[in-house]
Amino acid sequence: MENVVTMRVLIIGNMGYIGPVVVRELRTRAPESTLIGIDTGYFSHCLTNSGALPEVLLDQQLFADVRQLRELPACDAVIYLAALSNDVMGNLNEDATMDINHRSAIRIAEMAKRNGARTFVYASSCSVYGFAEDAARTEQSEVNPLTAYARSKIAAEKDLASLADDSFVITCLRFATACGMSERLRLDLVLNDFVAAALASGTIKILSDGTPWRPLIDVKDMARAMAWAIAREADNGGAFLVVNAGSNRWNFRVRELAEVVAEELPGTEISINREAAPDKRSYRVDFSLFEKLAPYAQPQVEIRQTVRELAAGLRAMDFKDAAFRQSNFMRIQMLNRHRAEGRLREDLTWERR
Repeated sequence: MENVVTMRVLIIGNMGYIGPVVVRELRTRAPESTLIGIDTGYFSHCLTNSGALPEVLLDQQLFADVRQLRELPACDAVIYLAALSNDVMGNLNEDATMDINHRSAIRIAEMAKRNGARTFVYASSCSVYGFAEDAARTEQSEVNPLTAYARSKIAAEKDLASLADDSFVITCLRFATACGMSERLRLDLVLNDFVAAALASGTIKILSDGTPWRPLIDVKDMARAMAWAIAREADNGGAFLVVNAGSNRWNFRVRELAEVVAEELPGTEISINREAAPDKRSYRVDFSLFEKLAPYAQPQVEIRQTVRELAAGLRAMDFKDAAFRQSNFMRIQMLNRHRAEGRLREDLTWERR
C-alpha cells in the first residue's frame, strides 16, 4: 500500500462491525493519510471490549444518512461499507435496503468522480451466488440472489460499471461471510454465533443438517483487501473489477465450523437438526482471481485463530448471555429497538423531534 501515504480516504458506513477494523488497518499502514468517516450512527453505541472510541483514529467523523448526503468532502478514495447488512435487516424494509445499498452507492460514486476521487471500493457479497451446490462459483458464474440484500448488491455492481474509467477505478469486493472480533461485534454471523453459543450455553445448535457450504473471511483480512483495492491501478484487473474476496482454504460446511469451535472450546456439544429442510444458502466460492490480482493482500488469519480471538474478546467482556440472539449483538434487534422506542421512523431515518 505504498501509494496511499498521503491519500484522503472517505470510509462511508465506518461505525458498524467492519469499519473500525478497516480504519485501524489504514491508519497502521498509512499513518499520514487523512481518514474521514461518514455514518448515520445506528450502531455507534454498540461497543464491545473497546478501551476507546474506535473513531479516535480518524481525522474527522461526520454523521449523515447516505440517502440524504448531497455533497462529499474532498477525497482520493471512497470505501463504501454502508448497508443494511444481512438478510433479516434487508427484508425489514426492502425499499430502504435498495436505497442504502444500491441507489445511494451509485449517487455517492458519481459525486466522488465529479470531485476528482481516483478510486471507489464497494463492499459486495458472495451471497449473490445463492444456492449453488455443484461447483465453486467464480466471478463469471451465474448469480442467484435470493434476498433483498443480495439483489441490492448485484444492482449496485451493475450500475457502478458504467462509471469506471482509467481515471476512476472501481473495485467491487464480493466478500465471503465476515467473522472475527471487532470493537462493534456482531453475533448474527455464523461463526461468531457458534463461538458465543459455546461460551454462553456450552451447546451449538445447528438449525440445518450441517451440510450447507459457507465461505468465510476474518474482518482483519477484509480490511487488508480494502487497503489493496483503494491503491489498485486500472492495469491490474481493469478500470471496473468484480472479484471474490476471500480464500479457497476458507470454504467450510456449517458442521465443520461447529466442530472447529468445539475443539477450541472443550466441553462444547453440537446439536444438528438432521430433519431440517435443505438450506437454500449453500455455496462454495473460487477466490483464484483475487489470489492472482492481489498476491500481497491475501488472507492471513487461520480459522482457529479467529475462534480463539472471538473467545478471548467475549471472555474479556464477561459474556455469559445465553439469550444473546435477543440482544443488541444482533443488528436487527437494535434496529427494532430504535423503532419501538421512537428513534427511527418506518423508513429507517432518524426521528429528530
